[in-house]
Amino acid sequence: MPTNVKIILNAHGGLLKRQAKIDLVEQALQTVSLDYQLAITEHPDHGLALAKQAAWEGWPVVVAAGGDGTINEVVNGLMQADPAEQRSTLGIIPLGTGNDLSDALAIPRDVTGACRRLAEGNTRLIDLGLVNDRYFANNSAVGLEPVVTVAQNEMRYAGSSRYMLAAIKTILTAQPWSMRIKWDHGIYEGPVTLVSIGNNTRTGGAFYMTPKACLDDGLLDFVYGIGMSRWQLLRLLPKTLSGQHINHPLVTYQQTKTLSITATPPTPIHADGEVFDRQAVEINYQIFPKKLRVII
Repeated sequence: MPTNVKIILNAHGGLLKRQAKIDLVEQALQTVSLDYQLAITEHPDHGLALAKQAAWEGWPVVVAAGGDGTINEVVNGLMQADPAEQRSTLGIIPLGTGNDLSDALAIPRDVTGACRRLAEGNTRLIDLGLVNDRYFANNSAVGLEPVVTVAQNEMRYAGSSRYMLAAIKTILTAQPWSMRIKWDHGIYEGPVTLVSIGNNTRTGGAFYMTPKACLDDGLLDFVYGIGMSRWQLLRLLPKTLSGQHINHPLVTYQQTKTLSITATPPTPIHADGEVFDRQAVEINYQIFPKKLRVII
């Protein structure tokens, strides 16, 4: 079991106020008798820099305390510290709205329960995806999905239905992209509304965009929808809550190890819900099997 852990806490997002979140995490860590050092993120990608530094300093466990976006920053920091060999094991205290990755790993949503898992120290190796120069543990997307993410981030409402409201708003003004999509066993050229790439089944806390995905099968699952009308998209949206959208005749589901996309006009890209490029034309994906060790 780990004795010393570095906690990287996003105290700004979510429903709890900053100090209440700090107190909650520290009380839970003390309850399970973990020795820890706490660092608070103060700006975008600060978690990445803190995780990178923690790995260089030799912390055996670096914990992302936050949502999937915080996990993404910490994962990228750990990978940048040493791309060839993971220096620090990832821990997770789920404090986000969606918590897609931690749910898939069966990490308790209550903070004390998650900290108890850290103290027990059981681990699992999972795959990591890479889109251009950004790693992702859960999912990534181009086209409509990251546009929805941008709209969601601009909304003041913080409830769990925010993503659905942002999706409806985005669909009402959606225009298709012209894309060339090439994967291990196929190619498509033409109008595309969205491309969603999953290492896990769920994104946005509720949407099973890639329902056949597995965290450790060495494959990226992806789904793309060719040019659909706004009415077709609105009708398809509720089906993503159960993964039934993949049965629609205008939707294609594939598995691959590599994926390349050329988009016109440029598209935003998100990795684990973090939009890191808003004007991408050439997008390249690959999978790194069992690249990340995480405490479960």
